[in-house]
Amino acid sequence: MRASKFITAAEAAATVPSGATVVVGGMVSMAVPEAVLKALGERFEAEAAPRDLTMFLPNRQGWKSEPKTGVEHLAHEGMVKRVITATFSHRDSPRFAELASSGKMEAYSFPMGCLFKVLREQATGSPGFFTEVGMNTYADPEAEGAGRTEVNDATPPSDLVRRMELDGKPYLFYRTFPVHVAIIRGTSADPAGNISMEGEPVDVGIKYQAMAARNSGGIVIAVVKHKVLGGSINPRMVAVPGIWVDHVVVDPDAIQTQLGGHDPTLTGQLRTENPKLEPLPLDVRKIVARRATMELQPGDVINLGVGMASGIPAIVQEEDLEGPFHFSTEHGGLGGMPALGSPKKTGAFGAHFNPDCILDSMEVFDFYHGGGLDVAGLGFAEIRADGSVNVGDFQGNLRGPGGFVDISHRAKKVLFCGELTAGQSDIRIVQEPEVRLEIARDGRHRKFLPKIKQVNFHGPTAVRKGQVVMYITERAVFRLTASGLELIEIAPGVEIDAVKSAIAFEIAVSPNLKRMDARLFRADPATA
Repeated sequence: MRASKFITAAEAAATVPSGATVVVGGMVSMAVPEAVLKALGERFEAEAAPRDLTMFLPNRQGWKSEPKTGVEHLAHEGMVKRVITATFSHRDSPRFAELASSGKMEAYSFPMGCLFKVLREQATGSPGFFTEVGMNTYADPEAEGAGRTEVNDATPPSDLVRRMELDGKPYLFYRTFPVHVAIIRGTSADPAGNISMEGEPVDVGIKYQAMAARNSGGIVIAVVKHKVLGGSINPRMVAVPGIWVDHVVVDPDAIQTQLGGHDPTLTGQLRTENPKLEPLPLDVRKIVARRATMELQPGDVINLGVGMASGIPAIVQEEDLEGPFHFSTEHGGLGGMPALGSPKKTGAFGAHFNPDCILDSMEVFDFYHGGGLDVAGLGFAEIRADGSVNVGDFQGNLRGPGGFVDISHRAKKVLFCGELTAGQSDIRIVQEPEVRLEIARDGRHRKFLPKIKQVNFHGPTAVRKGQVVMYITERAVFRLTASGLELIEIAPGVEIDAVKSAIAFEIAVSPNLKRMDARLFRADPATA
C-alpha cells in the first residue's frame, strides 16, 4: 500500500538536507508556507541543521518580526549560506535582513520577474534566457556606475547573469541552476497530493517552483489549509498536480492575508460592490496621487507600486473619474480594486477586491516585459540628473527593487511619485485667500542627487525606448528628456528657488513652465 503523502511540519522540515537550494513560495503574508518555515527554524535551534542553505526567494515572506514570521524563522547564523532574492524587509524580517546586510550570509538582489523566469527555465531544462530587462541597471554587470547585485562585501561576484550579444545586439543572459527543495502553499490537497488555490488571493509562481524542483530531481513540500476527499478538486482548479508533490502538511491555522479572516472577494469566490475606500486626507500624498491620476486615460492597464502611487484608486473612486481603469499588480491581481491604498485597507499588497482575473506572477511578468502596461505608478528614493532612479539600496536601507525593474522596463508611461525631499519635512496647504503650498521646512535628506547608490531604472535607456517618464512631487513636476530632467510644473505659491534649493544638481526649466492645477491642492477637487 502506498504511504500517505501527509506528514507533520516537523517531519517535512527533517527532509530538507544541509547544503540544499530551497525555493519558498508566497509573498509577505499570502500563500506563505508558514508552518514548515517555522519547523525549519525550530529544527535548526534543536540540532543545528539544516546548514548552509541557499534560499531562492523571488518574493519575500514575512509580515511581522514578533512573533517571527516568514524568513525570520531562518535568521540563524550558519543556517543560510546564500540568499538570492528580489527584496528585503528590515521592518518585517529584521534579523534576516541584518544577516544579509552585515555579510553573515552571501546575498544577491535581482529583478523579481527575472528570478521567476529562472524558475521556469530551470523547469524546462534550459540553460537560461536572454532579456533586455535590467540592461544598464544594477543587474547589468557591465553597466558603469549602476551599483551591483551583491548586497555586501563578503558576497562573491555573481555568475547568475552576464551580458552577451545575440545577432550583434547586447542582452543580459540569466543562467539556471538546480532547485533541490520547493516549499509551497495552497488551499486544499486531496490524498493524491493535488493542490488547489481557491482560497488564495495570489499564485506567485507556485506551479513553476514545484516543477523546477521536480525536474531538478528534488522534493516538493506543500502546506495546505484543508485535506479533502479524492476526486473532489475540479481538474481545472488543480494548481500543482500530485505527481509533482512529495509531502503535504495540513495547517488549519494558515492565514489568507494579515488582514485576518477569510475574504472571498479577494479570491473570486464571491463578488460584491467594490469596497468604499476612505478618502485620503488632504496632504502631500493626496496632491501627488491626484496629479498622477491626471495622467491616466480610460482603458489604461495600470500597475501601482507601494508608496504615494498606491493612493490612485482612492482618488479615482472619491472623484468618480470616468474609466474604466484596469489596475494590475505583479503578484497576480488584475481588475477590481487593489487591497492596498486606503487607510482602512492595508497589509494586502498584491491582492485585489473583486479581481477580474488572478494570474500567476510568471504570466504577469511576461505581460509586463512584453510591453502590456500602459502606466506604471512607482515610488522613488533617489533620482539622478539623467532621470535614473534608485529604490533598492539607499541611506543604509537595504530593500532590493522587487518588481520595480521589470514593471518600469517597457511601460508606455512611467510615473515616479514621491515627496521632493525626505525626512520630517513641514509642508502646508493653504486654502485662503488663494490656494498655495508653503514649504515651512524641507526634509533632512535630498532625493535628487548627483550620484545614486544603485540604478534600478536607467533614464537614458528609457529615452531611447520612447517611454514617457514623469517625476511627480508635491511642489514640482518633471519630465524626462534626452538631456535629462526638465522642470515643467510648479505648485501655486512656490518659487523656482524652493525647488532648485532642494535638488543637488542643476535642473533645466521648461520655457513653457506652468503652475500645477490649483484643484490638486483644494479640499474640494471640483472647485477651480
